[in-house]
Amino acid sequence: MPGDLKKLSATLDTTIDYLMNVSNDEVVSAQLTDKELLSQFWEVEKLDQQDKQLIKTFIDAFLTKRKIQQLA
Repeated sequence: MPGDLKKLSATLDTTIDYLMNVSNDEVVSAQLTDKELLSQFWEVEKLDQQDKQLIKTFIDAFLTKRKIQQLA
């Protein structure tokens, strides 16, 4: 789980502490400027654990690809 939080916090450009202490949508909205991404994040929260893990895997793969492209 800590690895998942680390990936999520990196994706959302926030801290693990912030994610652990979020109490309502308004606080998250203040941190995320991309409203479409925020909306998608809340929809993902409604999914079952297996689907969430799949989405995390896709995000991780995309970010890894992007980092590799930047190194080239």
